[in-house]
Amino acid sequence: MATGRLGLEETLGALNAALGPGGPVWFRETRARHLRARDFLAPRRALGARFGDEQVPERVLRALADLRGPGVAPVLRCEPTPAGLALRLQRAAVFERVLGAVGAYAAPARPAAGAPRVLLHCPALRAAPRALRLGQLRAVLVADHLARALRAHGVRVRLAPAVRDPHLSAFLQQLRVDWPAASEPASAEALRSRALAEVTAAGDPGALPAGDLGGVCLKELAGGRARAAGCDPNLDGGLVTEDLLAQLADLQAAAQPGPEDVSPGLAPAPGATDSCVAVHVLSAEEEAQQQQQLDLLWRELDERAPPVQKHLVCGPVRAAGAPDTLTAPEYYELRLAQVRAASALKHGRDLAQDPVWTGTFSILSAATIKFEMLSKAPQGQLLLDLADSMSTKGTRSGTFVMYNCARLATLFAGYQRGVEQGLYPPSPPVSSLDFSLLREEGEWLLLFNSVLPFPDLLSRTAALAGARTDMVCRFLVQLSMDFSSYYNRVHILGEPRPHLFGQMLARLQLLRAVQEVLHAGLATLGLPPLSCL
Repeated sequence: MATGRLGLEETLGALNAALGPGGPVWFRETRARHLRARDFLAPRRALGARFGDEQVPERVLRALADLRGPGVAPVLRCEPTPAGLALRLQRAAVFERVLGAVGAYAAPARPAAGAPRVLLHCPALRAAPRALRLGQLRAVLVADHLARALRAHGVRVRLAPAVRDPHLSAFLQQLRVDWPAASEPASAEALRSRALAEVTAAGDPGALPAGDLGGVCLKELAGGRARAAGCDPNLDGGLVTEDLLAQLADLQAAAQPGPEDVSPGLAPAPGATDSCVAVHVLSAEEEAQQQQQLDLLWRELDERAPPVQKHLVCGPVRAAGAPDTLTAPEYYELRLAQVRAASALKHGRDLAQDPVWTGTFSILSAATIKFEMLSKAPQGQLLLDLADSMSTKGTRSGTFVMYNCARLATLFAGYQRGVEQGLYPPSPPVSSLDFSLLREEGEWLLLFNSVLPFPDLLSRTAALAGARTDMVCRFLVQLSMDFSSYYNRVHILGEPRPHLFGQMLARLQLLRAVQEVLHAGLATLGLPPLSCL
């Protein structure tokens, strides 16, 4: 059997290369009705632009039918159709390759050696917990999700500022946000000395308000840096305060490389901080221009400041039917109460005092909030519906995703009980399974739309350009919908008859892959899988 991870991006690249010079033509099908006949399509109009009115050359058709290369999926046939060139893969072979190495599809490819460290800075975490607004909460969740996606991709990530308020730390833990805490602020003495040499006091220094050190002309200090850094070119004056220096000290401390950033047995490379990229994740309510002033001042006062700094401004959050004063903790308590009420309705009793369910309610509340906050591109405005929508049947909610996660756990627990009772055989080596028995439409849909593209999805999520932190949530919702449809239609654990075991075991291996992908996606959101609901 061939080895190596198959990739949809690699396959698309090889398909386009086989057509010869020119832009991309092929695209991957995703809809069930199209996947019945083909997996990739080169539309007729695009082919006409490439080859004119002539037929696609025979040599091109032969190259497509005999496609080879690292990560390229094996082709069954490629043929002209009224829609264009339709290509179908050797599906049984693809099932075998993918399901024989499930772990390779539940994680992204590791980055190249020397990838820069990333400092994620979320100014919203300087707020008091009871004052944290919904827009600031969105910035916090975006930063946490981006940090997890980057780490899953092998990138070294630092977070700032460290949280000093124990109440805020406790609230973040409720939401499954993994953020460092610190009891003491970083020292700002060195920065203060440097700042005093740069600032210009207005008249008598004693006339300045307490905590103000003086003003700086950012245009003079930064020169062309503002434009190079993507900042507002109209930035002019800035006021240097003790609070601002404290913020800079936090950033300075977080940006420095630590022992974990150096390979074992090697000394830190000179100028190691040059490989650090700072990403400031802001809410729309926060002053972006003030943050840009902070960035420029950091560059001026600290020669080791990251040369590359980016700003991700998250759009505003509005809650329909709620006052603008609704805080993040109040939002969490509302969702928690709704989760408890929905559970009491489903199970016929109030489980709020059951310690076994307490953790489950907390996870479901966090999942609901994260899917609401992260299912749209972070830069756009977000409108929340605070109505009670905790039903596990709602196909757009985090509760629905967690419910299907629990269904998978229940399925495998049921299979294991059947094995222990002697009803079903234990799982054999994957190499002995017959994946040609997977002929149900929903089975290929799950593999082709969920398992195969997942590594590429993780890589795109971890890309700092664009910061598409909405992709994982939308992917998991669609995966849950496809799984739920398949699970409701197909009886996986059939009657214990030997002639049915082959298909049952092949299906279970497919659903193990689905489960691993689902768990890996939830991990980038900081959500543990649930085994029951």
